[in-house]
Amino acid sequence: MRTTVTLDRDVEQVLRETAARTHRPFKKVLNDTLRIGIEHSTGAGPTEPFVLKARPMGLRAGYDPAGFNPLADDLEAEAFLESTRNLMERIR
Repeated sequence: MRTTVTLDRDVEQVLRETAARTHRPFKKVLNDTLRIGIEHSTGAGPTEPFVLKARPMGLRAGYDPAGFNPLADDLEAEAFLESTRNLMERIR
């Protein structure tokens, strides 16, 4: 699409310097800069879906990983009780 835009002199200068430094056409630099500015101001980024890569946990079938936290809590409680018993026996 063709349109006429009036750029401020400082903006044009930065765009032309960027085009010369990166060896890209002025039009490409202008469009890329506008895209970045629009994405930044709207909070819209690239619309690529987030992909989670699954990895094997090495668990045997039938084990529920969600049940490990209560198990760890029980083991910790047992270890605390055992250390408390040992401490109480030393005090007596």
